Amino acid sequence: MPDYRFITYELLDEGTIARITLNRPRYRNAQSRSLLVELDEAMLRAEADDTVRVVILAGNGMTFSSGHDMGTPERAVERAEGPEQHPTFQLNGATKVSAEKRMVQEWHYYYQNSLRWRNLRKITVCSVQGPVHAAGLTFAWSCDLIVGAEGTTFSDPVGTRLGMCGVEYFAHPWEFGLRPGPSPRPAITRGAALS
Repeated sequence: MPDYRFITYELLDEGTIARITLNRPRYRNAQSRSLLVELDEAMLRAEADDTVRVVILAGNGMTFSSGHDMGTPERAVERAEGPEQHPTFQLNGATKVSAEKRMVQEWHYYYQNSLRWRNLRKITVCSVQGPVHAAGLTFAWSCDLIVGAEGTTFSDPVGTRLGMCGVEYFAHPWEFGLRPGPSPRPAITRGAALS
């Protein structure tokens, strides 16, 4: 069983439910590269487990996810060269130069993760509370169902402050406003939820 630092993974209801919880409450569950990699590993673990039928994604603390980690001490350490650097800063486009480096890294760790989670062959439920900002929306939008605690708010500050939508996982046209039923969502093939 893998050891996680930034998430928790637990099986409920005789193993039929996997609950994955973002566990950086001090930083409002901001998305560091380490958290993203652990979350992807946990999602794939739940998908591979034939007993698991439902995956719940939640966040520890007052906020589900405040979006990208924009400057915590942990972010600085995982990015800096040296023995503490997260290994993903040496692959998947990390050796490219200029804008191509960032584009390939973001394509791999944000866009591809989002699609993989959206296409998970399990029912996915996102349990949110507090403000759900920017990249926090990406996590929620990747799930089949979003359940919000009273007082939960959703916001894309990239869209309101910079005049453009975050494009790492562009689901805005299908997700803003009331979440539509199954037909208007993008045509992304999904496997059978239950077998």
